[in-house]
Amino acid sequence: MDATMPRLRNLIILTALSSPLITSCSTEQASSYAANYVTKAALKELGPAGDAISMGMSLENDVIAFEALVRILIKEARVTWGDEKKASSKEYVKYTNHYRTRVFVDFETGKVHVETLDRNDLRKAIAAILLTPYAPEQVDLFSDKDVPVGEEPMLYGQVLDHENQPIRWEWRALRFADHLIQNDLITRQSSKGRVYAVDFDLVEDHLSKRQYQYASLVRKYSRIYDVEESLIYAVIRTESSFNPYAVSSSNAYGLMQIIPKTAGRDVFDKVKNIPGQPSKNWLFQPHNNIDTGTAYLSLLENHYLKNIRDPLSRKYTIISAYNGGAGNVFATFDRNRDRAVQKINGLKPSQVYWALTQRHPRGESRRYLEKVSTAQKDFYKGNI
Repeated sequence: MDATMPRLRNLIILTALSSPLITSCSTEQASSYAANYVTKAALKELGPAGDAISMGMSLENDVIAFEALVRILIKEARVTWGDEKKASSKEYVKYTNHYRTRVFVDFETGKVHVETLDRNDLRKAIAAILLTPYAPEQVDLFSDKDVPVGEEPMLYGQVLDHENQPIRWEWRALRFADHLIQNDLITRQSSKGRVYAVDFDLVEDHLSKRQYQYASLVRKYSRIYDVEESLIYAVIRTESSFNPYAVSSSNAYGLMQIIPKTAGRDVFDKVKNIPGQPSKNWLFQPHNNIDTGTAYLSLLENHYLKNIRDPLSRKYTIISAYNGGAGNVFATFDRNRDRAVQKINGLKPSQVYWALTQRHPRGESRRYLEKVSTAQKDFYKGNI
């Protein structure tokens, strides 16, 4: 199983990318093909091995289809806009109108940008982002499908219109769109045609407004797993800036950016005694995501890093390991894990922090510890 799965995964991706159906048909057809056909074709190529593992392939299919769709989106963006912009952990990006219209919401800076190559589509696109619901199972970030509306918008209370009112219904969203187009329209010439755009800001305290949406869940799982609420908040802020649609190129999903095949599988196996790993849609649900992320923090503390004696030193290693894995934490101090633990236990917490922010093998993890530590201090000060 372990030896066959990578081969299968590579075969499916190659099949998806090289197939004439992917390159010649419409994006919607290609998306359907990637999600529903490619896996079966690859399994058939593997013969008996494919039959043997087909029963356990639903989660792997989810990842494979996702990767294929990302590549389709990148191709469409490059053709239509000349770049490869897509959704990330802290930025919501959605294409519509045959990829000729797109919206950006930067949850870290609180900036919203809407642009289109079709002047007549701008009003609709502005209203659509204002009314986009928090429903990851309904909103496809990696196609040009329209956004369904009806539920409370994900930006409700985070955007105020020109009358200083929150936007819940279509009539108000369209009226605000008209105001923006009349007063703040931006045009520019691109190699793909004339671009029509508007910019507007989220409210000043947008970060705290999103934080409060998850307060009851953070409190609940903090108690269940005996993990500090401040640490959970700090991890969410650092990972996603409380972006409910957070997704990364490493296939990490949701508020706490869980990778299904690593942290997700670990929690299922060692904490929940559930076989397999969580799916993308499962992790997009806030209660599942915060549950899994908090459980993983607990697993790091009580299993992988339990022999580190000083509580503050252990917390620093937990934060670092959440981003880069426990193995890299140990490698910062010694190639041998037992010796690494001994060295950590012989250092002051400040020295452990210095080593993890200066000597960790991964630059991202060095910065990560600094960011989470700062975010946790901000939480205590009420500045998150």
